[in-house]
Amino acid sequence: MGKIFLFDALREATDEEMERDTSVFVLGEDVGHYGGSYKVTKDLHIKYGDIRVLDTPIAENSFMGMAIGAAMTGLRPVVEGMNMSFLLLAFNQISNNAGMLPYTSGGNFRIPLVIRGPGGVGKQLGAEHSQRLEAYFQAIPGLKIVACSTPYNAKGLLKSAIRDNNPVIFFEHVLLYNLQDDIPQHEYFIPLDKAELVRCGTDITIVTYSRMRYHVLQAVDILVQQGYNPEIIDLISLKPLDIDSIITSLTKTNHLLIVEECMRTGGIAAEVIAQVNDNYFDLLDSPIIRLSSQDIPTPYNGNLEKATVIQPKQIVEAVQRLLSL
Repeated sequence: MGKIFLFDALREATDEEMERDTSVFVLGEDVGHYGGSYKVTKDLHIKYGDIRVLDTPIAENSFMGMAIGAAMTGLRPVVEGMNMSFLLLAFNQISNNAGMLPYTSGGNFRIPLVIRGPGGVGKQLGAEHSQRLEAYFQAIPGLKIVACSTPYNAKGLLKSAIRDNNPVIFFEHVLLYNLQDDIPQHEYFIPLDKAELVRCGTDITIVTYSRMRYHVLQAVDILVQQGYNPEIIDLISLKPLDIDSIITSLTKTNHLLIVEECMRTGGIAAEVIAQVNDNYFDLLDSPIIRLSSQDIPTPYNGNLEKATVIQPKQIVEAVQRLLSL
């Protein structure tokens, strides 16, 4: 085992897969000589050359289309979005091409494509650089969506995503790149469709993902001191949702709280609630509570920005309120 940063874990995964399979290549803005906006591809161009670590123009729709075409011909592109918000400029290519071509071609094409990069609310990045695109992409048929949250799961998930034969949207949070964790020296993989049981408990199920995992952990430290015993699930897989893991937990706790950084309207929590209410309503002893970001563009002002995102204190209060019903 050895402690490494999350960005280094992603770099290791990319390096290992490029070394193993010559069909894997990376493209995006400043991924080559600059090493990526968060150093995920640092020095890879030295090892693999400028064709397999390809610096692109600032033209997201063009290089996304090129990556999809490359995937159709047998290559395995890894597209880095300098900021995931910029990939809205390639929304047509991702939705109408990457997601649909395997189906509209009658199965004649597969799209082994990974689209990864930083997103989420950072520290005063402004509205256009603080997008949470998981809800945007969730409705697109044919895509898999994952959100890493630790260096350990980041590496295992990215290796699995690169080897998958479907298009995978791979979300990394801009404020988690400098997290450190122990990583095994041996090769390992993490499935793209499974949630992680972070903490066992009996009183309430708290479902979360990405950076909110750490806000939940802070809140749970306080709740445990107050005598509560929460269970924590990190979704990791946002599409498909691992509803089985949630239901397994609910059969013990019978209470559900969902904490997300996504916007409230049409967010991931909304889908979780719909699936639980549609199929497992009888497991609930109280209404489901969701804590989501406000439905407004993220302010640049630091205090206002913080106010739009769920904080540990709100999680503590929600659990206290839910368990007192």
